[in-house]
Amino acid sequence: MTTSARRASSSSATVTVAELSGDPHPALRRLRASEPVAYVEALGGRLVTSRELVLEAMRDAERFTVDDPRFTTARVVGPSMLSRDGAEHRRHREPFARPFRLAAVRERFATVVEAEVDRLLGALAPAGGGELRSAYAAPLAATIVSAALGLRDVPVARVLAWYREIVAAVTAATAGGRLPPGGVAGFAALREAIAGELERDASSSLVAAAAAGGGLDRDEVISNAAVLLFGGIETTEGMIATALMHLLAHPDALARVRADPALVAVAVEESLRLEPAAATVDRYATRDTELGGARIAAGELVTLSIAGANRDPAVFPDPDAFSLDRGDELRRHVAFAAGPHVCVGMHLARLEAHVAIGRALARLPGLRLDPAHPPPAARGLVFRKPPVLHAVWEAAG
Repeated sequence: MTTSARRASSSSATVTVAELSGDPHPALRRLRASEPVAYVEALGGRLVTSRELVLEAMRDAERFTVDDPRFTTARVVGPSMLSRDGAEHRRHREPFARPFRLAAVRERFATVVEAEVDRLLGALAPAGGGELRSAYAAPLAATIVSAALGLRDVPVARVLAWYREIVAAVTAATAGGRLPPGGVAGFAALREAIAGELERDASSSLVAAAAAGGGLDRDEVISNAAVLLFGGIETTEGMIATALMHLLAHPDALARVRADPALVAVAVEESLRLEPAAATVDRYATRDTELGGARIAAGELVTLSIAGANRDPAVFPDPDAFSLDRGDELRRHVAFAAGPHVCVGMHLARLEAHVAIGRALARLPGLRLDPAHPPPAARGLVFRKPPVLHAVWEAAG
């Protein structure tokens, strides 16, 4: 089928980047019901919105690969575990995956996360109000991933500036924009900082451990570290801010979580389902194939909508509602992806979110949305989070 034929036959031609970046859920709902593998002109490829088909593509790297010159993250930071498949993917991923396993994360990071959360809340509490995404979620995520990568001497504000440049470049490339001809300055600065750490005795850092493993050269270690940096900040920041947004916007659920702190983990998972921090992931067809009855040509872009999959009514009844009572069905969300590219840092992200939200509710009495500001909402084409999260609480003594 030619590109013009796909466009002519698809109802999705009217879906815009602005729509997908703002509130995509009405369009995703419409496409999932009528054309779950749709050609979306604004994206230049297919958009998959059903959970079953998203999982099928995620799990089948032989038909749907990340290993393509157009893959946006690779264009910004170079080849990494995120942009390789098969044996090359395993070679890039395994040196970093070992320290991110659940037991290792708890042993290595639990005390560090708790201390940083307490430090940030101690600074926030006396004010009686503030913007929690930029003053709480972002610096927490940046501090923890910086410590993991060995960037202990780099100010958090500088790390955040680098990552914002990297994320902006990835988002612009996804939307069809061009990268700066000289490369992304934030990545160049990060590369220099990590290279410096590798020159020193940084034996406690993950990048040093990966380099010592012998399977990756220095450039490959740095590219993977960049992926961990912007993933570890962007998605974790979004995960924390969005979960706080959902809880504060639902007083009944908030009251239940206050009464039973064990429900913090449930609230985090339901927030991830309802508004995943990574809304889409890209794949490319390796050959002429079919997905959900749609014919896909070799080389065609296939964008997998995690946001669409997570609100599939075939799996999640009343999918647009925020509910703490979903039970086992909640385990079926795909916010951390699936298959060979399941998120390597998901255990650390969950640890940060659980500690950050549980302790914020305990140490910021009366925490609630600030009525002086419009209600927050998540935004973003690839990465989604509330741009701001204004809240108030009872100021500490």
